[in-house]
Amino acid sequence: MLIDLVPDFFAVLDSSDPIAAYNRYFDANRRVLEPYWHNYVLDPESEHFSEVVKNTVQASRHDLLGMLERTDVLSLARDTIAACAELLEIDVDMDIVLMVGVGAANAGELVADGKGIAVICLEHFTAAASMETHGLGLDPELIRPWLAHEIAHVVRYTAPHGRSELHRLVQAAGGYYSYWDTARRASLRELLVNEGLAVETARAVSPGHAEWEYFGYDRRQYARVRDLESTIVRDLADDLDRAALGLRLRFLADGMPADARTMPGGYVLPERSGYFIGSRMVEHAVSTRGLAWCLRADASEILAEGEAAASA
Repeated sequence: MLIDLVPDFFAVLDSSDPIAAYNRYFDANRRVLEPYWHNYVLDPESEHFSEVVKNTVQASRHDLLGMLERTDVLSLARDTIAACAELLEIDVDMDIVLMVGVGAANAGELVADGKGIAVICLEHFTAAASMETHGLGLDPELIRPWLAHEIAHVVRYTAPHGRSELHRLVQAAGGYYSYWDTARRASLRELLVNEGLAVETARAVSPGHAEWEYFGYDRRQYARVRDLESTIVRDLADDLDRAALGLRLRFLADGMPADARTMPGGYVLPERSGYFIGSRMVEHAVSTRGLAWCLRADASEILAEGEAAASA
């Protein structure tokens, strides 16, 4: 189901007491907003919740309003959902949520009560970066690949008969996905494959963008990761079977300090380098077995496809 929370958010801003209205909005949409905050912002029960809400409702939204006037976001989302449904052979009910976030992740995947949710936060897609809203200034056309990316994650976590490690972990957690807790339990191999498959889904659903945009890189970062590819692959080999939050943050997160990204060889990993490495790990299986099969397969099955091709 496609859920548009944007009108509700603007109703919050138009109210006589926006902070109180945001709290009512949060409670009314808790099934989505609570895991969104837990996974990508902070604990909504923490003392900092009210401070983030205050900054969110006081921020100027002229850039977002302008983008919404120029862009039919609902049609863009519907077209993306339809393309994913066919390409990924989607056989599970999920929610696709358009919303204004609080300046955290530009998009994300959630699972709550066994149901997958793909979220896109529109403040990041106004084509104008904003320090006030923390918007990234991405082109609105990038909504399509980023939404496809998140839908791919939801399929991997929740599709019936899924064989992936993340599917098993979500089931073991009672139908919940946590960016933090799951990362402590999922192997680095699975985390890299998971992001690689999402990148390849975005590329297939929305071709024609600059290569680095599928990874969330700028041009220079993309060139640096490509230059280091063979070195990174060699140096992470011993960690592929390990599960640790630090590994996810090192290879797949923004904002990590350089010392946390320093590899044994002494070089510093570019941020989010695992997205590129994961894409390379899965590309052969995607080309031979297709995305629908790969999203449901165990990471070892996917990598076996590439190993078989390399030894042929």
